[in-house]
Amino acid sequence: MTSLPVQPTPKRLGLVIDLDICVGCHACAVNCKEWNTGGYHAPLTDTKPYEADASGVWFNRIHTFEVGVGADSRVVHFPKSCLHCDDAPCVTVCPTGASYKRSDDGIVLVDESMCIGCKLCSWACPYGAREYDGDAGVMKKCTLCIDRIYNNNLEEVARVPACVSTCPASARHFGDFADPESEVSKLTAERGGFDLMPEQDCAPTNKYLPPRPRKDNAESSPAPIALPKAEGGFLAWVDDLLSR
Repeated sequence: MTSLPVQPTPKRLGLVIDLDICVGCHACAVNCKEWNTGGYHAPLTDTKPYEADASGVWFNRIHTFEVGVGADSRVVHFPKSCLHCDDAPCVTVCPTGASYKRSDDGIVLVDESMCIGCKLCSWACPYGAREYDGDAGVMKKCTLCIDRIYNNNLEEVARVPACVSTCPASARHFGDFADPESEVSKLTAERGGFDLMPEQDCAPTNKYLPPRPRKDNAESSPAPIALPKAEGGFLAWVDDLLSR
C-alpha cells in the first residue's frame, strides 16, 4: 500500500468553490475536459457520446439540487472534483504506489505507468472523484492542472487550473491553504468555508462557501445560511447521494 507524506506539506494547493454564485453552466467541466484531453492526461475518452448509454472521463461534474420549501427554496449548483485530501484513502489503498500525494504541495496524482486499473482507489474515495479510463485501462483524476500552474511559459495570471480560468461567475478560486494570507484562506475564514462530508475524516483540501441569505431576507438573516453537516438538510442529502 502507498504511504502519505509523514510531515505536513509546505504548500496545500486547492480550490474554494462559492455555492452562492455558481450558475451551473458547466464551463469548468468543459474547459477541464478540453485542456486535459490535449495535455497531461491525454486523451480523456468518450464512449458512445451521442447515444443513450454514453460514458466518458470527466474530472469535473456539476450536480444541481432544489433545496428548501416555498419562499425559502432555491437551486444550488454543486461542482465536484477530487478534493486532494490530506488523509486520502485513495492513496493508502493503492497496491502499486500509482496513486500518491505530493510532499511539496499536497496534490494527489496517479502515475499511470504504475496503475493496473484495479479500481481500489475508486471504491475507497467517498466522493466518487476517481475516473476509470476503459480505453487506457487506468485510473485518472483531477491534477489541479499541474501542467498549467507550474508552467513558466504562461503569464502568471494564467497559472491557475483550467476550471478556475474559465468560470464566468468567478465562483472558483485557487491558492495555497497553508498560507493564511492567501485569497483561499481568507475566503474560507470570512465566509465559513466547509468540508464536504467531514464525517469521512479525509481532511479534504478543497472548501465550499455556503450560499448567502436571499436578498428579501437579508435584514432578518444577515449571516450566511448555515448548511447542516450531518444531521439533516442539504449537506446530509449530498452525503447520502454520494455515499451510494
